[in-house]
Amino acid sequence: MTDIESITLDVADPVAAARFHADAFDLGEDRLKVRAAAEPSEGFRGFTLALTVPRPADVDSFVASAVAAGAAVLKPAAKSLWGYGAVVQAPDGAIWKLATSAKKDTGPATRRIEEFVLLIGVADFAATKRYYVDRGFAVAKGFGRVYAEFAAGTGAVKLALYRRRALAKDLGVAPEGGGSHRLTVNGGGPEAFTDPDGFRWAPAGAREAGVRETGAREAEGRAAA
Repeated sequence: MTDIESITLDVADPVAAARFHADAFDLGEDRLKVRAAAEPSEGFRGFTLALTVPRPADVDSFVASAVAAGAAVLKPAAKSLWGYGAVVQAPDGAIWKLATSAKKDTGPATRRIEEFVLLIGVADFAATKRYYVDRGFAVAKGFGRVYAEFAAGTGAVKLALYRRRALAKDLGVAPEGGGSHRLTVNGGGPEAFTDPDGFRWAPAGAREAGVRETGAREAEGRAAA
């Protein structure tokens, strides 16, 4: 019951956002959904969507396609202690991290996504980690009181925690921000809940229905016009 089936982003233009996700990262609505919403939000939203890929060529390929689709580069692709990665920001404001543990290419880009990770920045790392463990999430990897990664199970998306200020620094943005995260996690159990840092979770079926209704209303509006 702790699997994450998909992520829903609140965006101003769902059609444009869905097109960006497809053109930039080859992602469809099986893992990443969008809905029309405009809740107040400012500054850092407290999360990044991270794509783990096989090799540096894949990072470069996804950065190139993201920029061509309208993304802004926050951190150019470069080697680090952990591998090779880059950070971009989508036109809808969401921040994306592309990364691989490999530092050298062993072939051309594959455009293959090995893991899709929701990495959230938390105010009280110990408390939030304990909250998720108490809900049944199993820690698969961790680094002291700084980082924790939970087992994905059969879900399409993996959850990880990082201290908010450390995450902002890693992404190359200021840590200040407030208002809505403009994101909903679909899965995690049969009931909706909100975690200690304000991230909303909804049963996947209920959220998917909401997205379909939004799309239907937009289609009706276009037909009427």
